[in-house]
Amino acid sequence: MQMAARDAYHNTVITALVKDGWRITDDPLVLKWGQKDLFIDLGAEELVAAEKAGRQIAVEIKSFIGPSEVEDLKNALGAHILYHDILAKTQPYRVLYLAIREEIYYALFEEPIGSILLENQRVQLLVFNPEQEVVVKWIT
Repeated sequence: MQMAARDAYHNTVITALVKDGWRITDDPLVLKWGQKDLFIDLGAEELVAAEKAGRQIAVEIKSFIGPSEVEDLKNALGAHILYHDILAKTQPYRVLYLAIREEIYYALFEEPIGSILLENQRVQLLVFNPEQEVVVKWIT
């Protein structure tokens, strides 16, 4: 089983999720599909009262530190679509989020290139502030 290297903001997102009331259940979350193993960065469960079942999520973290934000976006979307479709078959109770820095959210998703993805519900975002290590917004 060959895992990809961890994203530069991996631990930051873990801290932000814990502060936001989530328990990390999988680091990484392993998806088996056919002969292939895929690895989503994190699996988490919302901490709620004992009588309620917590929501479960999968989080793919992308740093967007390459030379082109658009190329990074295309690569992130490819992984997101693949993971989303496999999760829908194997763990349909989980919601998949793409974790991105607040700076990237404003640079890409407040622009037409990213806003069309949100309008068409192609991606759900977890936007975090890396300095404060907090979740700034959830976009579903």
